[in-house]
Order: sequence, then C-alpha cells, then structure tokens
Amino acid sequence: MRNRPGSESPLSATWRPAIRERALLVGLTRGGDEHLLDELAALARAAGAEPVGRVVQSRTTPDPATFVGKGKLAEVHDRVHESGADAVLLDDEATPGQLRNLEERLQVKVLDRTALILDIFALHATSGEGKAQVELAQLNYLLPRLRGWGEAMSRLGGGIGTRGPGETKLEVDRQHIRRRITKLRGDIRDLARSRRVKRSLMNALTDAGALVAGQPFATLDPRTRRLTLPGGRHATLSDTVGFVRKLPHELIEAFKSTLEEVARADLVLHVADASAPDLEEQMASVREVLGEIGAGALPEVLALNKWDLLDEAGRARLARRLPDGVPVSALLGEGVADVLRCAAEALPHPPLDVRLLIPYDRPEILPSLYRRAEVLVVHDEPRGQLVEARVSPADLAVVGEFILDRR
Repeated sequence: MRNRPGSESPLSATWRPAIRERALLVGLTRGGDEHLLDELAALARAAGAEPVGRVVQSRTTPDPATFVGKGKLAEVHDRVHESGADAVLLDDEATPGQLRNLEERLQVKVLDRTALILDIFALHATSGEGKAQVELAQLNYLLPRLRGWGEAMSRLGGGIGTRGPGETKLEVDRQHIRRRITKLRGDIRDLARSRRVKRSLMNALTDAGALVAGQPFATLDPRTRRLTLPGGRHATLSDTVGFVRKLPHELIEAFKSTLEEVARADLVLHVADASAPDLEEQMASVREVLGEIGAGALPEVLALNKWDLLDEAGRARLARRLPDGVPVSALLGEGVADVLRCAAEALPHPPLDVRLLIPYDRPEILPSLYRRAEVLVVHDEPRGQLVEARVSPADLAVVGEFILDRR
C-alpha cells in the first residue's frame, strides 16, 4: 500500500519503479532452513521488491570479507544472473567492506537488513515526528558508510534502498551530516514534548480508523481507538510501531520517544503470528525491544493470531508450548472476544476513592488501611472514624462493610 502523494518522507526520492524489482534473498541460518528468510521476504515486498530466490549459508557468523564466504558467493553470483535479480538482500546487517565486496563481485545492488527496514520506514513515514525519526535513523546508519555508497547507488540506479537522504545529501561532508543529526535530535525532543501535552486528550478519541495491512510497518505513527471491555470498563487501545527480528538499533534510538509511549501503557497486547515457523524467536525479539524501552515488566496478553492456518496437530503443539496464549483469527473474527476477556482480566484496576465509617470496636481496620491503601482524611465521629481513602479493588473485600459511598 502506497502513501498518498506528498505524504511520504521529504527525504524520499521522487523516482518510483513501474515494475517491482527482483530480489535474491541471502541469509545465514541454522541448518540451512530457508523458512527463516520468510520475514525478509515480507520486508522485501513491503519495500516494493519481489523475491525471486533464496540462498542460505549454514554458519553462525558472517564471513568478514564477503558475508557468505567465497564458496557460497559463487552460488549467489550464479543465482543472481540466472534469476535476473536486480538486487541482493542480506538478512543481517553488513559492514561497509562486505557491501562493497559483494557489489563489486555481483554487479547488482546489495542491501543489508538494516538498510531495507530503514527504506520501508522512509516510505511510510507521514507525521513530522515520524519523518524526522526516520531521517535521523538513516543518517546514523549511513554516516560510517559514506565511502563508496554514493558511487554504488549512482551506478546501480534507484529503487529500494534509495529512499531517504539519497546520493546528493551524502556527497556533503561528514560535519554537515553531524550538524543535521544534532538538529534532528532537537526537533524530535520538541515534538515529543508537544505529544506529551496532547496525551491528556487521548481518552476523548473515538474510532481512529486504524490501518490494517498485510505488510510490516504499514504505519509508523501510533493509532488510537477507544473500546469497551467485558464488564463495562473502557480502555484506550494504541497500535504502535511493529517489531521484527533484528530491529536496527538506529531505529530503536531514533523512535525511542515514540516507543516510550508503550512504557506508559497499563497492558501490552502482544499479537504474534501463530503460523510463523520461528514464532518463539519473533516473540523473544518483541520482548527484547520492550525491555529496552522500559516496558518489559508490563502485564501482557499474548494473542496467537492466524490460528485458522494451523491444523489440529499444530494447534495442540502450540497450546502445550504456549499455554497462556489466546488463540485468535482476526480474519475470521474468531477468538476476539476471548482476547478482550483476557485483557479485561489482566488490565490493572485503578484505585477507588471511598468514604468509610469504621466503628471504634474495630481498631485493627485503620492500621491495615494505612499499610494497604492511601488514607486521605480521618475524622472522629460519634459512631466511629470517618475515613476518606483511595483503595484498590482487591482491598474492597476488607473494607466493603464499612463503605458509605465510593467514586
């Protein structure tokens, strides 16, 4: 899905390919499992490329010179020219030297995973803050890669990997880029302060028209909508930036002010793809990012989406491995009520303001309140002590018989 004209990052190149680029996917995997490149394929499609083949190398660390090693490089070369690929996409971050060596040998554009994700972000950024965050991430990524990058892009043409600062901006000196990075950081801080002012209006929002798309990072700006949970409680649901494996550090840093909104939440609704072969790795990646932004200790409801794509044996296996997961199919609408019920149960309850009349013959109640709740006012009355306190729902069982009114 493309943004409306004029809505994308101001850094984006105006050139757009009429035909989707053909990309060969290359990755290092355990045991040579090609399915571990499924996420890279989804990222490629989101950037406007069509995967035409996969090459996997069974090794744990990249070759320092060629990423895949000399022997596998020959296979990559043959597959590039057999498939007519316009680009090679690597499933890990590569060094500037590895990228230059691969481009010289293959004579096609070579992008690592980080550059690909940054390119997708540049394509989808719409708000002022999102655009500034993307540009900051791109410049931080490209600064150590200036040597040879502009030459490679001018030789290989436009397309994926060229959205963003582009060749012209990268021809300026490093000092200018560093000054631009400093300015962007200041702009992002100002925008974050502005967002904090607007946060108090969040509860007044209704249907936000959240985008639903089958591709990563279809929206970079949190969308918010109001919903009613079972039991009648109201909640505000905010859909934030999606997480993938190996999310570039540059993006986490640049989007920190946006991602920190998650840390202010009361509950994380973790939606995972139950049909993914590397489901638990993806879940671990999400939780790792949550930990980095200070949201690792939040209560979580795990929604296992795309349950309809599993057969009975697959469902049974997943239920044993993830007993706390809630099966759901957003496509069919099945299990959504269960997710809302679990969210209502897991969502922390706010404190309640109560007025109590505690008889003098129950002297143990007030000290217990001081330990468990926030006691605001105490007055001695003829029939007992009149207490105004802020208590949790769990404490109502202790003081329920003494309540005069509550708010």
